[in-house]
Amino acid sequence: MRNSRKSTQVLIYVGLILWALVNLFPIYWMFTFSLKNNAEIFGANVIGLPKEWLWSNYTKALNTGKMGVYFLNSVIVAAATIAITLAVALMGTFALTRLIWKQKKTLNKFFMLGLTIPIHASIVPVYVTLSRLHMLNTRWALIIPYAAFSLSMAILVCTGFMNEIPRDLDEAACIDGCSVWGIFFRIIVPLMKPAVATVAIYTFLQCWNELMFANIFISKSSLRTLPVGVQALSGQYTTDWGPIGAALVLATFPTLLVYIFLSKKIQESFIAGAIKG
Repeated sequence: MRNSRKSTQVLIYVGLILWALVNLFPIYWMFTFSLKNNAEIFGANVIGLPKEWLWSNYTKALNTGKMGVYFLNSVIVAAATIAITLAVALMGTFALTRLIWKQKKTLNKFFMLGLTIPIHASIVPVYVTLSRLHMLNTRWALIIPYAAFSLSMAILVCTGFMNEIPRDLDEAACIDGCSVWGIFFRIIVPLMKPAVATVAIYTFLQCWNELMFANIFISKSSLRTLPVGVQALSGQYTTDWGPIGAALVLATFPTLLVYIFLSKKIQESFIAGAIKG
């Protein structure tokens, strides 16, 4: 029995290691891709390490391709979108789950209706609205739509967590003299950290990788985000693919960092959800 259990564990570990290698391979390929020239990329050395490590590709991407500017624009847009989405979602969920008022169920259904609307199906009305408000070619032309389309999912996630927080805590806080805002900031928000991390990562991925809105609503080169900037590196007749690979590495790196720092909270949210289910 012990030998069979050990052999089973070994097989499981081997399978997990192979699965991890399969998932890590695209990252390895993209990194080596960013350090090669076109001859190696399209030659026989597609998967192997570069014969000559062209770190100059990163210099070209940052200087010639202006990836530094696009990176900063993406960071500003993503940070503002996450902040607005979390603030509105937490306060809205608190009103929908903890306060008593008419039509709150109707409003909740209205928010959930947003889950059925594809973000790219609203390009024309959003474009017309932003144009009339003279907001095109500004960062707000991306921040507001990104936050609006992330709000439904954020409220859905936050509602599930907030409903599980005992209302006895609210009553105890009221007895101690807490106001509604006191209950929200001192009781509810600290207990919502796993949900906040989940919403933050979801919103970050949505706005960090989005291309269609960023390509249509922003035409100024100085306000482009990373996906548009990477697309602009492709030449009309010839393309130097090494700097494009470097730009993709730079664009992927923040995503990995965000997940590394928030992964513990994400795991807590999954565990909490499983226990509550």
